Amino acid sequence: MATNKAGVSNKVLRYLESRKNIAGSAAGVAGLALTFTGLAGAYWPVVVVGLYGAGALIAPPERPAAPDFADPARELDALREDFTRLRDYLGEVELPPAASGRLTELDGLLAALLDPELAGEALMLDPEGTYALSRIIRHDVPEAVDTYARTRWWTRLAPGADPPERHLERQLTLLFDEANAMASALREAEARRQQTHTRYLEDRGRNN
Repeated sequence: MATNKAGVSNKVLRYLESRKNIAGSAAGVAGLALTFTGLAGAYWPVVVVGLYGAGALIAPPERPAAPDFADPARELDALREDFTRLRDYLGEVELPPAASGRLTELDGLLAALLDPELAGEALMLDPEGTYALSRIIRHDVPEAVDTYARTRWWTRLAPGADPPERHLERQLTLLFDEANAMASALREAEARRQQTHTRYLEDRGRNN
């Protein structure tokens, strides 16, 4: 019962603060002014109510507040922190030489993509790229390494199984290729932005 009363009270407060009520109240005040001047006559209640209703009807509709989504800069800062945590985790895992070399290459590429001076601004303009990078750092790499560590233990109990390091190396290669394609896309996007700005300045110069 208390919840229902609170809901009704909130609706009443929202209406009192709404544009419709404000516009209707302004029109009603105008109706009272007509009453005080004697123009409304004996029907002044009808005039006041009618003007209030007319004002409420012509008032613009309420606009809901736009959702406040996460700031891309804050999202990248959080991703950099998670990348640091991932590096700490990887430093504690023993990997075979081939996979370790591929992981080093991937680490360098991810670090470059997250460098604010190299690709930070470009990433802020590419939410899909930020999401893909987040997926690699927060899910794909730790999942690949953790699966290798667990599977390696099982293969000791089942000799002759497909070597888990082969899967790990292949997975890291695929992730490197994905990150490298992302870097290429960011480079191309920056090049297009530069070319577009050059054409804009050229057109502006010809029009002046």
